[in-house]
Parts: sequence; C-alpha cells; structure tokens
Amino acid sequence: MATPAPAALWESLPVPTLDRPFGVHLWPYFSKAFGVVAGYPADDFRFVASKTPLSTLRESLIFSVIYYSIIFGGREWMRNREPFKLKKLFLIHNFILTSVSAVLLALFIEQLVPTVARHGLFYAICDSEGGWTQPLVVLYYLNYLTKYLEFLDTVFLFLKKKPLTFLHCYHHGATAFLCYTQLVGSTSVSWVVITLNLTVHVVMYWYYFQSARGVKIWWKEWITRLQIIQFVIDLGFVYFASYTYFTSSYFQWMPNSGQCAGEEYAAFAGIGTLTSYLVLFISFYFATYKKDRKAPSSRKTLRRMSQAPLPDPHVVANAQNGHAKASGSKRANGATPRSRKG
Repeated sequence: MATPAPAALWESLPVPTLDRPFGVHLWPYFSKAFGVVAGYPADDFRFVASKTPLSTLRESLIFSVIYYSIIFGGREWMRNREPFKLKKLFLIHNFILTSVSAVLLALFIEQLVPTVARHGLFYAICDSEGGWTQPLVVLYYLNYLTKYLEFLDTVFLFLKKKPLTFLHCYHHGATAFLCYTQLVGSTSVSWVVITLNLTVHVVMYWYYFQSARGVKIWWKEWITRLQIIQFVIDLGFVYFASYTYFTSSYFQWMPNSGQCAGEEYAAFAGIGTLTSYLVLFISFYFATYKKDRKAPSSRKTLRRMSQAPLPDPHVVANAQNGHAKASGSKRANGATPRSRKG
C-alpha cells in the first residue's frame, strides 16, 4: 500500500482560513448537537419575545426573585447545620461551565472573524446584518441561559457556609437581567460583551475546577484583573455604540458614525449595569490585593460595599441585644453618663 506523499498529507490537515478559523467548520457539528436536545437544528431557531422560553421580563424577574429567595432562605436553613463538602458536584459544575464557555466562545469566533475581516468593526457592532445574524442570536440565547445555570455558584457558597458578598450576589442577578435586556433589545454590540465575558469565564471556572482539585494556582489575582479589563473594553464599545445611536437619532449636528442597531432601554441597561460592575470590581481588587491604610474614605466605603458579607438579621439582632444588656449593666453599677454642669 502506497504511503501518502507529505504534500498530500499536509493538504488533508485542517488548515485555518478566514471562514474556518479553527480549520474545521464547527457550526454543522453544533447544529446537529443542538437538534438532539431541541428537536430541530440550530439553523431553524428563532428568538421570539414572549414565546421563546425565558423571553419575558416577568419570567426573568421571577427567576431572580427565586434566586434571592433561595440564597437567603438557604443561608437561614444552613445556620445550625454543618457545611456540606460537595467536592464532586462542585468539580462537575465548574468543568461544565468551563466547557460550555469554551464551546460558545469558539462558535462566536467562527461567526465573527469573517464578518469583522470583510466588513469592518463598525459594521459588526452596529449593523443588524453584522452583529445580529441568526447564528449569533442562537449563541446569544444560549449564553443567556447559562446565566441561570451560574446561579448555582451561590448555592454552593451557602451550602458550604461560605460568606455571601454583595458583589457576588448582585453580579449574578444583574447579569441575567442584563443579558435579557440585550437579547430582547437586539443590540448588535452584545457580542463584544459576551465574548469577553466567555473568555474570562473559561479562565475563572477552570481556576475554580483546579482549585477544588487541590491544585495551587498562582494567577488567582489575574482573574480579577481580567474582569476589570473586560469591563473597561465593554464600556468603550457600549459607550461608543450608544453615543453614535443617540447623536445620529436626536443630535445630528454632533459628530457621529451613523445609526447603531438596538433599543434605547437596552443601551441604558448596558451602560448602567456595566459601569456599576467596573466600580465594584475595582473596589474589590483594591480591597483584596492592594490594601492601603491611607486610602481616601470614599474608596474605603466602596471597598467595604463590594467585599462585605450580606447582613445577617440574627447576628444584627444578637449584637443589638448584647449592646442593650451591656448598657443596662453599666447603669446598674453606677456607670451613668456625666450630666452637664449648670
């Protein structure tokens, strides 16, 4: 049997191209896998507000209320119980989120590289034909669904009796709502925020997976740095897209680059939520890795806000009762406040 020539062997290998950045076309494989679960190929998916599951504001808010009810109720339920280990479940959870994030990121790259290369960045972030194609909408929707799966991060925390911080709980609830607004609002710039978030999540959930295995990771601090860099880039794109939309729509006399696809409420939701993330994550970073006793009081307040555990009503009540008892004891022993001199 003849051995294939080196040139023929090389030609048979998957070589990256503009349309196939990974050498093979990933979408057909994904579409078949999607069909196994959904009953129809990914090419036939259409996002229809009020018809597609979790596509209404009511459904999104209900899930958020359930999320916060579970974490507060769960923390109360765990009060007098020993923490659960849950190592295997935690490993599975983080491995799944690492894998799902990596697959979605690869599919986004495959869709976006040809568009950006052929039509430019502005077309990709502002034109509905560039950033709101049917394959991208499928990926937007799946990414949105993963935000509800990520709620389990907090469930693991209270079952293991770890502190529930304001930043963690706020971030999870707000991100699900943010993804909902961008999906319903058809914002073409969404892919920038999502792809950067998926990149961070591949690194972050892989870190959690390895850490749960007992592997010591030296680059933990870089996860927070990546998150901050992510939000800075996000806001640059979102501010630009929002600016050019509003100026071209209402203030044509101002310099702008033209119309940008998306609803106005989605723009405000994106600006507000992402800006709050940047402030809180920077505060968390300085509070955790760059402690400075001489920091201004405003920065200290933000640090405490981002890093502080959520208030526990029982602890607060006990502290108040203890303070009242101590004050009563002092008065009984004659330690009364000094009266003013007449």
